[in-house]
Amino acid sequence: MTKSSLIFGAPKRNPLLIVISGPSGIGKDAVVGLLRKNTPDTHFVVTMTSRKPRAEETHGVDYFFVTKEEFEDHIKADELLEYAKVYSDYKGIPKSQVREAFATGKDVIMRLDVQGAMTIRKLCPDALLIFLTAASKEEWLQRLIDRRSETPDELQLRIETAEKEYALIEQFDYLVVNSQNHLENTICDIQAIIQTEHMRTNPRKVDL
Repeated sequence: MTKSSLIFGAPKRNPLLIVISGPSGIGKDAVVGLLRKNTPDTHFVVTMTSRKPRAEETHGVDYFFVTKEEFEDHIKADELLEYAKVYSDYKGIPKSQVREAFATGKDVIMRLDVQGAMTIRKLCPDALLIFLTAASKEEWLQRLIDRRSETPDELQLRIETAEKEYALIEQFDYLVVNSQNHLENTICDIQAIIQTEHMRTNPRKVDL
């Protein structure tokens, strides 16, 4: 009797490296925050940054807040998977977080600006990149204004940067609309994408 080529059961489940990205003010923090509540078996990377925390942010939860000098020490020690200088401050992903999560078979979700997402694309071609957008340009601009965290010059810089970032959409795997007051719909769309990716016959494989 010849060996059967029939395959039963779910395909092999490789852990996914998932990047949630998009322009400033698009709602990345809110999306990742609700995903964390809804997907407890997933590891959520805490980004390291040299910028000062906003009033509502907590060290070790929203970001690891360090000084520029401390961040540069991590760069010299080659302890970051990726890093970039954005709006005069550093942001980066510690390598150890991703490797430890993969070792347990957990998917890893990271929140990155578009520049960081492009770095991950080069380092890990099989990473899953999701670009968040708003329902309209007007809605997105209002979100930026309502944050009240930027000066007029900083606001203009974010608008100019976003125009360059939208030109890179084709480098992403999926585009998800994060409409104002419809965060749950955004989460459902992202969870559906992740579920679909785990059913691929040719699964993604990220080597670090």
